[in-house]
Amino acid sequence: MPRNGEHDNPRRPSRAAAEEAVRTLIRWAGDDPAREGLLGTPDRVVRSFEEFFGGYSEDPVALLQRTFEEMDGYDEIVVLKDIRFESHCEHHLAPIIGKVHIAYLPNNRVVGISKLARLVEVYARRLQIQEKMTAQIANTIDEVLQPKGVAVVIEGAHQCMTTRGVHKPGVSMVTSRMLGAFRTDPLTRREVLAMIGTPASHGEHV
Repeated sequence: MPRNGEHDNPRRPSRAAAEEAVRTLIRWAGDDPAREGLLGTPDRVVRSFEEFFGGYSEDPVALLQRTFEEMDGYDEIVVLKDIRFESHCEHHLAPIIGKVHIAYLPNNRVVGISKLARLVEVYARRLQIQEKMTAQIANTIDEVLQPKGVAVVIEGAHQCMTTRGVHKPGVSMVTSRMLGAFRTDPLTRREVLAMIGTPASHGEHV
């Protein structure tokens, strides 16, 4: 994401405006943005936001365009487990930290596993709710690769629940999205969930 991001989105405020917004929040919190320890904070926060929300500047579909058809007849499930992600909830801007598990049943094409990890990063580095992120990852894989089946399971810890509100640490939310054979065939669904390591009774199917 460019440092002067106002040029890639006409509706995006200038960097100076973003830094002034941070100063306003510091004053609202009860401190003085002009004191020595906070002088550099607006710049640091804006630079952090560029990293946290860099997914808006990337095209998730383009990531998966390069595929491979030389599979030597391989037609079994492909699973990529424990992809760590860090995102932010769109309701409180609080961190969501967890793991994504991706599986698909190839239909003549496979994609490099690093591209699947990057796909997770693109969607995670946006303002999110976990249910939407789960569907976005699965739907993009289904759209581009057109496999026989797609399964995405996300386990996330939501800081908006653990550090504020009800203050319940140690709670993990599990969501899943099943498409194609993983949705229609119970045996195939159980097989992929066993490979991922998430019991079939867990999750919220969206």
